[in-house]
This record gives sequence, structure tokens and C-alpha cells, in this order.
Amino acid sequence: MMESQAIAMLIRLRLLLLSLGSGLTLLLVLCLGAQNLNDRHRLNLGVGQSAPLPSGFIVGISLVLGIVSGGSVAAVLAPSPDQDR
Repeated sequence: MMESQAIAMLIRLRLLLLSLGSGLTLLLVLCLGAQNLNDRHRLNLGVGQSAPLPSGFIVGISLVLGIVSGGSVAAVLAPSPDQDR
């Protein structure tokens, strides 16, 4: 019983680390690719405005956040091996 819980935790940890690693890798590629873009926009945040950012960078950040949050939710909600299906 204790061994199956340890296996489930390792699977969840692997899912979480995989999603964080892929999100960080995509963020690095996004930051490197957005350096030479000239068309920049400001976001209205309600209390102020953001720094001028390329529109592709804004869309890319939302994609990276979706990957990381989706992977985190999948890691938390992963069923344990002894759970009935």
C-alpha cells in the first residue's frame, strides 16, 4: 500500500516537472525570439499600463501559462494506482 502511494507521488512529480520544464523552455525561446520585433503594444491593466510588448510575446506568454497550469492540474488530479476506475 505504501509502495503504490510512493509510485503515485513520483508520477505526479514527473508530470509537474515535465510541465514546468517545457513551460520554461518555451518561455526562453519566446524571449529570444521577441527581441527583434518592432511592433509593440501596451496592455491596460486597470491600475496602469504595462511596458510596451510585442503582440506575439503577449500571446506566447498566455500559451506558456496555459501549458504550465494545465500540467499542474493534471499532476494534481492524476489518479493513484490503487484507486477504482
